[in-house]
Amino acid sequence: MGCSSHCAHEAADEFDFCRSSWPGWRGRAWEWELVVGLLTAAKVGRGGVLLVEGRSGVGKSRLLDIAATAAARAGLEVAQGAADELTQLIPLAPLTSALGEQGRALPADDHMNLSGPTDRRLLLVEQLQGPLEQRVAQEPMLLTLDDLHWADPITLLALRSMTRDLASYPLVWMLSRTSGSGDGPHLDYLFNVLERDGAIRITLQALDERAVADVVTDVLGAAPEPDVLALADIVDGNPFLLVDLLDKLNSEGVFHIAEGHARMVSARLPQAQAVTQKRLEELSTPIRHLLQSAGILGRSFSVKDLAEMLSESTSALLPMLEGAMAAGIVEPAGDQLTFRHDLLWQAVVETIPAPVRRALHHDAAEMLLKRGGSAVPAAAHLIHSASRGDDSALLGLDRAAREVLRSSPQTAADLALRALELSGSTDPDWFGRASTAVDALTVIGRLSEAADLARAALARAPACHAPRLRCALAHILLLSGRPADAISEAESLLAQNELPEDLRGFAEWTMFWGLFWLKDFRKGRHRAEAVLADRERHADAAVVGALLLLARLAVVEGRIGDSYAHLREALHVTEHGTVEAIHRPYARLILSLHHSAVREFDAADIAIQAAEEEINDLGLTVLAAQPALFRSVLNLGVGRLDDAAAEAQAGKMIAEELGTHGFIRVALSILAVIALRQGDIDAAVGHIERFQSIHAAPEMRFGSVWEKWVMAAVAEAQGDPGRAVDVLHAIYTNEEERRWALLTTPLTAAWMTRLALAAANRPYAQAIVDTAEFLARNNPDFPVFAITFAHARGIFHQDPGALAAAVDQPEPWARASAAEDLGVLWAGASGADASAKAVESLVEALDGFERMGALWDVARVRARLRALGVRRRHWVQSQRPSSGWDSLTDTERAVAGLIARGMTNRQAAERMFLSHHTVSTHLRRMFGKLGIASRAELARIVAEECPELIKGS
Repeated sequence: MGCSSHCAHEAADEFDFCRSSWPGWRGRAWEWELVVGLLTAAKVGRGGVLLVEGRSGVGKSRLLDIAATAAARAGLEVAQGAADELTQLIPLAPLTSALGEQGRALPADDHMNLSGPTDRRLLLVEQLQGPLEQRVAQEPMLLTLDDLHWADPITLLALRSMTRDLASYPLVWMLSRTSGSGDGPHLDYLFNVLERDGAIRITLQALDERAVADVVTDVLGAAPEPDVLALADIVDGNPFLLVDLLDKLNSEGVFHIAEGHARMVSARLPQAQAVTQKRLEELSTPIRHLLQSAGILGRSFSVKDLAEMLSESTSALLPMLEGAMAAGIVEPAGDQLTFRHDLLWQAVVETIPAPVRRALHHDAAEMLLKRGGSAVPAAAHLIHSASRGDDSALLGLDRAAREVLRSSPQTAADLALRALELSGSTDPDWFGRASTAVDALTVIGRLSEAADLARAALARAPACHAPRLRCALAHILLLSGRPADAISEAESLLAQNELPEDLRGFAEWTMFWGLFWLKDFRKGRHRAEAVLADRERHADAAVVGALLLLARLAVVEGRIGDSYAHLREALHVTEHGTVEAIHRPYARLILSLHHSAVREFDAADIAIQAAEEEINDLGLTVLAAQPALFRSVLNLGVGRLDDAAAEAQAGKMIAEELGTHGFIRVALSILAVIALRQGDIDAAVGHIERFQSIHAAPEMRFGSVWEKWVMAAVAEAQGDPGRAVDVLHAIYTNEEERRWALLTTPLTAAWMTRLALAAANRPYAQAIVDTAEFLARNNPDFPVFAITFAHARGIFHQDPGALAAAVDQPEPWARASAAEDLGVLWAGASGADASAKAVESLVEALDGFERMGALWDVARVRARLRALGVRRRHWVQSQRPSSGWDSLTDTERAVAGLIARGMTNRQAAERMFLSHHTVSTHLRRMFGKLGIASRAELARIVAEECPELIKGS
């Protein structure tokens, strides 16, 4: 920075890792200290993220390059990549170039699939992250990515995921972008999130007066007089422009150097931009034309591409290339040449008149398309050159959009929409472009735009394509939370004759799922039974949809055994039939909820694991957050609050990355429940306020129950049982809602009975008890319902025998709750031994709540015991501390042991049947509790505190 090219190379050869300033690097002492700190920490096993921003030419790239050289000399592995304007359409281009991986784009799907294409974004990220994790598990690494204002959408997604999941490794990220480059909200969001997660963020400012003096001294070999220092004002303290200006003026004899000082010969001060332009104008015409063609190919370019573009041999270009390098305009970069700086590249391109520039981009696109292979590199030129009616260009954009539809749907949407803008009203390919755009917009969640475009396309669709597009519209409406409209579209489609089987099956699935959402079980039962009575005439997707609706109906009617039977049959069809990928995981996910509800926790875990594998294997990105959320519910059931929070956080982060807002609501509602149980009512209220601010379609059918439950629980905790009852009004007053709530979450029976009595609403309490009795009577094969009925009845009738029976149940929180209710009953009873029985039951409740870390309940039970005159010091001692080794949960200790044995996150995840996202979440929580920042420190603590974990005991 702030030095000529030859000086910079000399400095790079000689610089000291610990120095803060040297020729070629001035005025960045504070920034360099940050870099040195990160690299030094990496040597001892710690990772970190440095975000670098600033204007073009201020030294961002130089900082990354010097850091890479320093890291290599310090023994770190180094990977460097950069984005640019003409690679921003290629998925993951900056990362694949940095990591030496080939592009992972999947083959184009020429068969139009308007029911929803498979979205492979996460799969592509996984294919990069896995090998990178293996590398950083072996040795520390610095990974620099420059010019991220040109990065493609999936690169930003990958950076959010990878910086988080690999945070426990000695991996230092340096990410730079040019300020004011119009990079948009996605990169702003990424930088803001990374900073919130602990990244260091710096903005490189203009050089100060001392640094400018040092730069002038480095370049001219003499101390500057005030008139020379004034040159810094011309370039606004921009290091690159300053050096460029000094070099140019020095070559023209503008400076007088004598006795170690430099002054201006002329008082005339030129414009910095004029100096750059003059540098280009002084080149020979052939060299200037060569550079203009090279500039069209991008900041970095292949000599072979340039030769083909100019219809010349490489040997014929050699003299001009040597002249361009001698002038300091381009320089070698690996197997390509690159413009020495963005500002030079931009200056060259700006010398080309706009019409000529478009024509050159068109030529470059034609050249790339004729080679065959991927159309995406050509599309970057077509974006700049395509015009209305240019059939060749439009077909190239079409190819590129279809090619990246599954790997980078945001890019596919941009390409398809651009092609639509350039298509004439009579263009026969207009419909195909609209179809691709509808698919892409659906995948990335721009549902309103997708629906509008689908309707516009339907108005002009050929008869052979209209049904598939109508099917897509029904799917969009379903995702948008408009089930009635989705059903209407599906029924319109099903009324047509000779509908292809796959479309009929998808339409019937959409109809059943819409009826599921609307809870229209009368109509749904009739249609479902009709499908199952004549299966041969219906697609497997329709059969699965019918079975899932009947399973939901069976729950509403209180027949859990019949619901199980329908779900298992649906699962059999999905495993052995021909069912669309998007429909496959639902049977397993719903089955896992059933297992959790009846307290078959191991079976629930197996079902979640199988659904997660299916979601990952099939590339169902839209469902990627669900397994963690379902596992969070499972951990709540078994009383592992910290593990439940870790899973909910993992699910929330995945949902935030992908923009699946409905799942963010679910995660926040679960986190609110956990916060309330842990005694942090303010955090619970904060989670509620956040999920209430998210307006999203109900993408997961079970979130609303959690939302209502936790809002009512917080109202109760704030001393307002009446408001809590009002929140749950629909459940108290609707028999189907009561059955659904009590079957899927049995412990609500006792709580809602107690709540209604506290609000002096005995009829509501009676309704809950009656429903609990109905469920127990109709489900004798599932004893959990008899126990929950006993608990609710014991509260309602003040029956100590029923409450004593309810204490014996598998769910830890419900067990402790029943013990507390029994203790409260005995505390209010008369008799010689009533007080002793009350203390005994309350102590049992206290022990249960303490083991789970349910501090809100612990505090309440302690108050009850104090009222009975009982205090015990060991209660405080039995609580898990907030920091140190003893603060870790059993799951965290298990993860710590596997990591200490040298396993990667993925290996530990496979061993524990978790996702690697969840393992990384556990590690972040552990690092915070233990006050550490590396896996090496964790291994040391494990060896000291629990060496048997390392031995695998």
